[in-house]
Order: sequence, then C-alpha cells, then structure tokens
Amino acid sequence: MLNLDLAQYTRLEAAAAMKESGMIPLFYHPNADLGKKVLRACYEGGARLTEFTTRGDFAFEVFLALNKFAVKELPGMIMGVGSITDAAAASLFMQMGANFIVTPSLREDIALVCNRRKILWSPGCGSLTEINEAEELGCEIVKLFPGAIYGPAFVKAIRGPQPWTNVMPTGG
Repeated sequence: MLNLDLAQYTRLEAAAAMKESGMIPLFYHPNADLGKKVLRACYEGGARLTEFTTRGDFAFEVFLALNKFAVKELPGMIMGVGSITDAAAASLFMQMGANFIVTPSLREDIALVCNRRKILWSPGCGSLTEINEAEELGCEIVKLFPGAIYGPAFVKAIRGPQPWTNVMPTGG
C-alpha cells in the first residue's frame, strides 16, 4: 500500500539529490497519461528528480496521479511541485506527497508550512537580501529567479562572501 500522506524523502535527501544531479526536469501538462510518459522518459534518461509546475486547472489531480505512478513504478524518483504561490497550495500538495516545493518568490507563509512538515522548499529570490531572508527562514537551496537575468557572474558574486549559499538558477 502506498503511503502518500507524507513525502517519501526528507528535505535533506531531496536537497542532496538536487545538488548531486545539478538539473531538475520541469514540466506541466494537463494530461496525466502523457505526464507519466514524460516521467518515465526522464527516469530512463537518469533523472531522479522532477518538478511538476502547477500552471493549469486541476493540476493537483494530475500531480496526485503522477506522484502515485512515480512511487509505484519509478523507484527513487523524487517528485516536487513548482509555481506554488501561497501556503494553502503548498499544504495541499504536501498532503499529496510532494517532496519539495518551489515558489516564484520569497513567501514566509510557505516557508512556515514547509518547515513544519520538514519539506524542502526553494523560493525564488532576486537579490542578496532576499537570499539572506530565505536562508534565515531555513532554505537549503535558493532558486535564483529569473535566472536568465542574473547569470553565472551573479552566482559567483554571491558565493564569494557566502560560500555556504546553494543557488539553483532557473527560468527565463
């Protein structure tokens, strides 16, 4: 029997997998059957993390079907959700077994609900001040968003005075 009332991976396991892989496939499609094919292709290609973005109506239903599929058919696949913009949505997806939450902006309400459940959350940050605030709220890996605007020089500049900061550029 599947245990989908809790994430299958701890925040530290998810963070370690993100650091190790260096890349997270991200996708959205409203059709769960097509999503399963995408998941399987990513898995067969070596991906062990996937971010499902919540950009469409009834995305929660699609994520639930995909996460059940991943738990049953794709051992070691760590499923998370992105484009989360409020604590209620984060809580809903955590109830469906999301192993990590990605947000487009820094939101303390999302940090609190994720920290309460020991779920990895990665907020979108666009300044050193936001990155520091995210780390103070317990963030393990900051999402530099939109990453195309900042580039590698920005990441290098941040890591100079803060070598402990883990940054994942994304978007754009």
